[in-house]
Amino acid sequence: MSKKLLISAAAVLFLLSGCTDKAQVDAGDQYVDAKAGGSVIEGGVISGDVSSLIQRLEGASKSIYFDFDQFDVKSSELDAVRSNSILFTGTDAAGLSVKIEGNCDEWGTDEYNYALGLKRAKAVKDALIANGVPENRITIVSYGETNPACTSSSKECWSKNRRVDFKLIP
Repeated sequence: MSKKLLISAAAVLFLLSGCTDKAQVDAGDQYVDAKAGGSVIEGGVISGDVSSLIQRLEGASKSIYFDFDQFDVKSSELDAVRSNSILFTGTDAAGLSVKIEGNCDEWGTDEYNYALGLKRAKAVKDALIANGVPENRITIVSYGETNPACTSSSKECWSKNRRVDFKLIP
């Protein structure tokens, strides 16, 4: 009986706690406010400098593209990997983490594409580590086919969706 009461009390507290209207991600002593464009909040003050730095570095990063049903980094993509490694190990990016986002085209099941996206992200993670990016600054995620760069049904479009993108996190 006390177990049911405990579970009920926890459920009531959860429902009453509600959600805040701001999406925040804990980043140590700092919080990233998604509604403020990813700016860092330190003691209630939003740092636009960090937000603009992240935008600049993400804009300079290069997506890594893959062949159909493949997750090995192609030799033609190694220059982009090296370029990103230099960018992510530079002094501007020293305090930032790198999120590697694996993506797929629409072919295959959701489960298959999720797994393939993870394999692509892992392959790029390994390549970045081999090029000097510290492993403890890297996280990987797969979006499978849910984050297309292009939505038309053509070979050219599908090839744009078989990629890894990069996001920087304070």
